[in-house]
Amino acid sequence: MIRTFFIFLLVMLLISKASADPQTLRLATTTSFNNSGLSDVLLPAIKSDIGIDVQLLVVGTGQALRLGQAGDVDAILVHSREAEDVFIADGFGTHRREIMYNDFVLVGPSSDPANIKGAQRASEALVSIALSQSAFISRGDDSGTHKKELALWAVAGLRPNNFGNWYKAVGASMGSSLNSASGLDAYIMADRASWLKFKNKGSLALLFSGDAVLFNQYSYIPVNPEKHSHINADAADLLEKWLLSKRAKTFIDSYKIDDEALFIFNGSL
Repeated sequence: MIRTFFIFLLVMLLISKASADPQTLRLATTTSFNNSGLSDVLLPAIKSDIGIDVQLLVVGTGQALRLGQAGDVDAILVHSREAEDVFIADGFGTHRREIMYNDFVLVGPSSDPANIKGAQRASEALVSIALSQSAFISRGDDSGTHKKELALWAVAGLRPNNFGNWYKAVGASMGSSLNSASGLDAYIMADRASWLKFKNKGSLALLFSGDAVLFNQYSYIPVNPEKHSHINADAADLLEKWLLSKRAKTFIDSYKIDDEALFIFNGSL
């Protein structure tokens, strides 16, 4: 009888410990989001509030989508609407939830040899850079930022594969690409959060922003468990609800560098 009681007590203790341990969720997200430092604020709050230990896989948007397709993550947080829509249409994601946004900016040498500071539109600024053949760093990594940059060149009627040596695709993260731009005194397109967080600015300055086409939306997409049965769909759903909560809004809207907000919350159920 005593032995049975102790076995029962041991089982109950194990169940209690398992329920107290945080769930693990694998989230593929972008280097721009991670470089911003916001993840360092959000992840501990998520673990404290809802018991989910979020493990980040920090990659470009293209790679994040491929990880979702393969079932290597439970959800993704990315910023490339066209690619996201294809991901969902192909059945790899259940739905898309907008969480927050910022914008892209054009950064370059403070001397501004292409004279983009006075441009009225992003396309005009890019044409000026191309005409002057001033050094330009492209991420070249199939990230959301890279996809956006290519789309903007297309709007300007230009194709990077026809450019000369002044255009350098480095195939790197946002932070590494900014380092390359700083070292070469080159122009680059970056998301505002990464630029504000970037420490190695050298002679670089923010030269152009404000065009509506530079809007940069971040969205959360749970991976479809019907494609991959091992996906932690419950944790993905719980995280989604937290990301859309007033508490998440407070963290996101109040996260600033030098008194400038890096993201603006725009999530809704």
